[in-house]
Amino acid sequence: MFESIVDFLEPLNLGRVSNDTGYKEGQIGKVIKVYEDEFPDLDNVDIVIVGCGEQRGAALLQPGTAADVIRNEFYNLYYWHQDIRLADIGNVKIGKANTDTYAALKVVLHEMMLEGKTVIVLGGSHDLTLSQYYAFADEKRQVDAVGVDAVIDINIDSPFRSDNYLMELLTADPNYMRHYNHIAFQSYFVHPRMLETMDKLRFDCFRVGTVKEHIDEMEPVIRNCQILSFDISALAHAFAPANNITPNGLNGEEACTLLQYAGMSSNMQSVGIYGYRPEKDVEQLTAKQISQMLWYFMDGRSRGSREAVIDERESFNEFHTAFAEVETTFLQSKKTGRWWMQLPDKQFIACSYKDYLLASSNEIPERWLRFQERP
Repeated sequence: MFESIVDFLEPLNLGRVSNDTGYKEGQIGKVIKVYEDEFPDLDNVDIVIVGCGEQRGAALLQPGTAADVIRNEFYNLYYWHQDIRLADIGNVKIGKANTDTYAALKVVLHEMMLEGKTVIVLGGSHDLTLSQYYAFADEKRQVDAVGVDAVIDINIDSPFRSDNYLMELLTADPNYMRHYNHIAFQSYFVHPRMLETMDKLRFDCFRVGTVKEHIDEMEPVIRNCQILSFDISALAHAFAPANNITPNGLNGEEACTLLQYAGMSSNMQSVGIYGYRPEKDVEQLTAKQISQMLWYFMDGRSRGSREAVIDERESFNEFHTAFAEVETTFLQSKKTGRWWMQLPDKQFIACSYKDYLLASSNEIPERWLRFQERP
């Protein structure tokens, strides 16, 4: 089934893999299916991990070892979510040019997407997000994406792809990016006119302070998306010592919460974690942080799998309200407490309790307006 992608992958040589006595009973390394000697059977697998050390887009000529360092930490964590089955299919081979690596990663992601697998990419530089996007675009599939990053990578004056890849992502023709959300940007790194441009395109950007104060409002933002791209520059240096871009940012728990939200989303198919350079780390603390983010992604996927579908109305509390002479319906899940809001075209979108309170007070929720304004 997956013969077409094996040529693009290198098996792992970790020395310790599943069923090895180096892992204790109950640890992830004891149960995860790993591509070491033979490509694993993925029939019953939910989440697939793949590494990609390509970082020439950030002007680093040698392939990175981030994926293997993160694996060493992740495999030692305990496996709490028996309903979530894991596999690790090794690392994408580095091409002659970085565009060759993009293409190889895109093929891997595309094949996994067709088989209904959720893929976690351990990068590499942030421009690998392009491969996540083109895995959908090649199918002419509309996609919603969310980026978590201290900066907004649209620096057209930079020669480095990792600094300006968002320009291609958001303006490619034809373009299949239905909506883009940017979480945890730090204002002093972003030109004000860039934010004005993002707003005119009806893309949503959230300052790091807003995220920290109202992190629960990020859950519906992430829930609507198929792609998540996370740059470790979004993490404060104290929680990710390998990040020397800024001392400020998200703390470790907030980053784990965002990944948990991503896991809870039934839409989420592709997650990338980028920008980790092990040579800058201290006691592998950044690798430990990322591995715990992966654990919380699994936790979210386990919780989300218990969610009812919208059509099962008996599993939801239903609220009818009107604002600005518009009648609408809100649904609240009895299982997870999450909220949905109905648009005039009758589709339901992810929302928050705050949106319901605004509508009940005869105020138009901004989330409702933004969806209406999109082409």
